[in-house]
Order: sequence, then C-alpha cells, then structure tokens
Amino acid sequence: MKPKALILQAHGTNRDHDVAEALSLAGADPGLVPLNDLRLGKRRFSDFQLIVVPGGFSYADALGAGKLLALDLQTYFADEIRAFVESGKPVIGICNGFQALVKAGILPGGSVVARSEATKQSPRVTLTFNACGHFECRWIAMQPVSRTCIWTKRLIEIIECPIAHGEGNYQTINHSPSSDQIALTYVRTDGSPANGEYPVNPNGSLLDIAGICNPAGNVLGLMPHPENHIHPHQHPQWTRGAARGSGLPLFKNGVKYAEAL
Repeated sequence: MKPKALILQAHGTNRDHDVAEALSLAGADPGLVPLNDLRLGKRRFSDFQLIVVPGGFSYADALGAGKLLALDLQTYFADEIRAFVESGKPVIGICNGFQALVKAGILPGGSVVARSEATKQSPRVTLTFNACGHFECRWIAMQPVSRTCIWTKRLIEIIECPIAHGEGNYQTINHSPSSDQIALTYVRTDGSPANGEYPVNPNGSLLDIAGICNPAGNVLGLMPHPENHIHPHQHPQWTRGAARGSGLPLFKNGVKYAEAL
C-alpha cells in the first residue's frame, strides 16, 4: 500500500496542492487535512506515515512568519507530533512550514516544545528577515549535503527550484548545528559554494544553510520550494535544454523511507 501523507492546512497555506502533486508522483497517498479536523478528532496523526507542513502565509504571518501555526502545534498537538517524530516517521516543513517547525521547537532538536514549556526555554535558532531587507522570489540552486537526513540521503544532483520568502535568514542564537544537521546549502549552479554572496545565498543564512534536519534525520525543514520543480517544463530554462535539478527525488526519498517503516 502507498504510505499516507498528511498535508497540514492552515488559513493562508497556499502550496498544499503543489506538494500533494509531488507526493503523488513520488508514490504516496496524500491527504489535505485542515487543522480543525485534527483538533476535532476527525483525523489523527497516527493515521499517517508522513507529515508535510507546506508553504504559504499561515494566518497571514501575523506576529511573525509561521508563529501562529507554531502556537497551534505547541498548544493542541504537542503530544501527537512528539510521538510521530520519535517513532521515526518522516516530517518535512517547507518555507512557512520550516518557520513553524523552528518556532515550535521541532527543529533543530526534533521534539516539539509544548506551549507551557516554551517560555522557560531560550530560543536556539531563528529564521529572521532576509539580509537584503526585502521579499525574495527567484530560482536558486541547493546542494544536498547531509548523510543523516533521510530526505537528502544519497542525493548527489543539485536541486534547482524557486524561493518566495521575506524571513528565511537562518541564524543561530545559542546553538551550533552539527555539520550533518545541515541538510541543504545554497550553491551556484556549477556546484561551487555560495560563500554567503547575494543572490546565490538569497537571504544571508549562516553557512549558506537552505535546510536543516533533526539529529535523527527524519525531520527536514527548508526554505526553497522543491515541490515547484517536479516537472521538466517548470524549469525556466527548459526550452533551452536545461531542465535539470528536479526536486522530485527529495520527495521520493521521504516516501520510500515511509514505505519501509
């Protein structure tokens, strides 16, 4: 049977159908589920083998990008998400979903911080305003680098896909990421390092970080949108024979891992 993938829907989510198509092509059975259905018990996290927190502008990014969605995760779903993550099932947060995972404490540590405990803990990382000072919408290249992350494991080819965010600048406060928690880095299309240079590194992220994983490797958060490059014709240079760097292998990795659980 195809693994069932839960795609969380909040008000303002707008990349949910894109990621559903990517998961379908990767061999999963995606289900788009509003948060209220989970709160009311109509659906359960345990019904699924994979979770996606998609991109968009959840709750219009009120109080900060991903902040209110993170509060939902901490307030209503902390126990369910903790159990899901600790069981080893794959989780991915993309753009706004990445912001929510960080602000809920799920990344970089991998275990959601309940709201009652959140005020007792100082933040370790943040996704803050782009260093350029404005919203960035452009195509980028990123290199899979982690050997631990189940989403990027054994991926060699550079992924080319769009970004669309104003708060994607990954910075540490009192936490130094281990090298293998850095799952994806911004690079030039020839594979050479970005070295912090704009616009190759579009937001100023520390160490050119485009995505990170938890220590166990089953939770991935990234700012770029690999779900928006899953067909060759989506590449802006495809008519010139440059349809390279599909994001689909990333999703295939996650689905294959879920199948084996």
